[in-house]
Amino acid sequence: MNDVPQGRVPASPPWRRLAGIVLAIVALLIAPPAIAGASTGPLGAAKPGEPWHPAPVTLPTPWTNQVSPTNALPEYPRPQLTRTSWQSLNGLWQFAGASANEAPPVGRNLAEQILVPYPTESALSGIKRHEDYMWYRRTIDVPQSWKVGKGQRLMMNFGAVDYKATVWVNGKQVGQHTGGYGAFSVDVTDALTGKGPQEVIVGVEDRADATWQPVGKQRLVPDRGIFYTGASGIWQSVWMEPVATDHVVGLDMTPDIDTNTLALTARTSGSSAQTVSVVVRDGKKVVSRTTGPANQKVTVPVPNAKLWSPDSPFLYDLEVTLLADGKHADRVGSYAGMREIGNATGKDGKLHITLNHKITFLMSTLDQGYWPDGIYTAPTDEALRFDVAQTKALGFNTIRKHIKVEPDRWYYHADKLGMMVWQDMPAMKTGGEPPEPARNQFESELHEMVNQHKSWTSVIGWIPFNEGWGEWSKTDTGRIADEVKAWDPSRLVNAHSGVNCCNSHGDSGRGDVIDWHQYTGPAQPVPSGDRVSIDGEHGGFGLEVPGHMWFGDGGAYQMADDSAELTRFYVDNQRAVLDSAKRCGISGAVYTQTTDVEHEVNGFYTYDRQVKKMDFAQVKAVNDAIVQNADGSGAPPPSTGPGTPGIAGVHAYTFDENGGTTAKDSVGSANMALTNATWVPGVRGTAVHFAGNGEGDTGASLVKTNGSYSVSAWAKLDVADGAFQTVVSQDTGEASAFFLQYSGADQRWAMSFVGLRALSPTKPEVGRWYHLTGVRDATAGTLSLYVDGQKVATQQACTAPASSGHTVIGRGQYGGQKVDYLRGATDDVRLFDRALTDAEVAQLAQQR
Repeated sequence: MNDVPQGRVPASPPWRRLAGIVLAIVALLIAPPAIAGASTGPLGAAKPGEPWHPAPVTLPTPWTNQVSPTNALPEYPRPQLTRTSWQSLNGLWQFAGASANEAPPVGRNLAEQILVPYPTESALSGIKRHEDYMWYRRTIDVPQSWKVGKGQRLMMNFGAVDYKATVWVNGKQVGQHTGGYGAFSVDVTDALTGKGPQEVIVGVEDRADATWQPVGKQRLVPDRGIFYTGASGIWQSVWMEPVATDHVVGLDMTPDIDTNTLALTARTSGSSAQTVSVVVRDGKKVVSRTTGPANQKVTVPVPNAKLWSPDSPFLYDLEVTLLADGKHADRVGSYAGMREIGNATGKDGKLHITLNHKITFLMSTLDQGYWPDGIYTAPTDEALRFDVAQTKALGFNTIRKHIKVEPDRWYYHADKLGMMVWQDMPAMKTGGEPPEPARNQFESELHEMVNQHKSWTSVIGWIPFNEGWGEWSKTDTGRIADEVKAWDPSRLVNAHSGVNCCNSHGDSGRGDVIDWHQYTGPAQPVPSGDRVSIDGEHGGFGLEVPGHMWFGDGGAYQMADDSAELTRFYVDNQRAVLDSAKRCGISGAVYTQTTDVEHEVNGFYTYDRQVKKMDFAQVKAVNDAIVQNADGSGAPPPSTGPGTPGIAGVHAYTFDENGGTTAKDSVGSANMALTNATWVPGVRGTAVHFAGNGEGDTGASLVKTNGSYSVSAWAKLDVADGAFQTVVSQDTGEASAFFLQYSGADQRWAMSFVGLRALSPTKPEVGRWYHLTGVRDATAGTLSLYVDGQKVATQQACTAPASSGHTVIGRGQYGGQKVDYLRGATDDVRLFDRALTDAEVAQLAQQR
């Protein structure tokens, strides 16, 4: 869940704004001065020699009780580069908080025990607190059969450590890594001493959002909104394995279904003359054998390739053997799927995403990857697989992995189950502008993420930025999108998810995707040029389930009273997604979200994965209908008649009564009832003035908002601040179908739909009369704003909200509530049953 995108009021829902303000005040009142390495003290963590136990678990999942020191994520952690000889180092380590620049505790026992690889803040770690600086310590025994030092090297591998890690073995520093989401390995061979136990110490610094390091949703002080508990220290698996001096470090693989080949580069260590042999298997059947140079692209045939897709996630097994100076040096196992991701023009004339050259709608959930017992780390591999499998069972074919990078086994499950993945780059914190060193580090970690994940079959696209979080310039966002595309030309690049929202610097025009967010939505960007469009976030319907919430209450963008209502909200919303796919040409939609997370209660499951919150049969049925029918065939534009000619309008209010509580409709028969209005001099004759608490209600629905229409008015503001003020709107019962308004978020005049604004270029002057006209052209699919007779903005608006509510002046409607009251005057309000031309609007504005 993210901030409400560009649309009408407010910038965030009331529960989030109020909670954020309260928590910010509380944090300022109770927070101690920042001290490097300060510890909040242990919460019953086990000391060395004592039986280990988890810290109290706020919300147990079905897998919480399966976790113990003897089975902490015991599976081989790296499915795309497997070896038979290895040893897990997950389990109990000694642990202690530390201070900045403190010497490593060589030869000293630490005060507590921690269960690796669960982050320190998690209950499953046994610690359940944050430390800015920390020590991990344990001993290892290297099997003699590995012959380390006798032609073999010993590698110690880390899936991820948040954030800065330094590794010592027997008091000797053997490696460092910066970045909370990337895997790294250290060669510890030269630090080993004879036989017997070898001491391993890992020092970690993680100051989270006190710095500009990429943190995703982590916060030192989580809020009752969209930011959550942090995840510090070792949070992915640790293991060791013996390798030859010449060995395979990684495999880069790119399928080409048009040539039935797999481009494979085996990255290796060592300086010998190296070649690789690649065997491709379909089960036990050998498909091809290929030999080529190491560290160069080898074209591997995959004749008559079976293609990977969500409906048929077929994967080929690979065996890669490294020869150094003609002798066997290393052998690794891997796998690959043959699939294409791209775009093509549909029958509707719009550009759409393709999978294996077939237009395919990417029906997605927003997946945060948080757990109440393990925070960033799933309690078990079965639990890790569960979220992907249940998402697939609900009829989704895609997951947006939201500003978090998962352990390799998560992508393995996505590959095996047939789930496409949008991969976000974890964002820097919100607020302010990152300094240049932080920008450089962000880009370095982005490059690392792409390099380490560009061979997963399931990953079909990269998202460097989200809603402007940590973004520093539109130009650099475009440059970064181009660089990501150069690093990996085989996937889509979504330069900026939610480019219409929040802290965004605007559309750079780069990348392959136009991505808007809208709650509750769906968002409706239209493909343009060589870019497809998607709804990057929508939905966010919530339901509280007592006994299954992180806090005592929960929030969402729209709350339901029960499961039946929540299901109805979802189904109706998804039907709008299908309409948006047909009319607007969006290629995908991302529903918020897979599970509840902390204060957010807008998941299909509760946070503990114990309760299904909707009727899953209905969810799957509507999702299946979208995927099956959003095929690029489009839909005919709505038929609109010529409308009533002339510029008098079909309803008009000149406000020349100069008194009373009724304004006459001088063209039609819908007289307007005035509340808390005063009479003042107008543009011509008199006008009505509101002081932020009044309205004029026509008592009728004067505009058919699913067709073409225009609305015009003279308006004068008493104040132009950060609050929205609506001149004319039409109710729907939930949110106004349109707003002719002053947008406080932009401090501009606007003609708006929820999530979409056509904005004036400059801020209006207080006390000056302006002539405003908003035009909805259903045939062209546009929404335009005119100021003083001149067109100043046009937005694509392929669909429009339907409305049978009253047309009103002086306020809007949102969340079923009356909002955005006008603080100023209005005169000569007119409504038209067609789209006015530029000339007609200019003529109308001249009639003073």
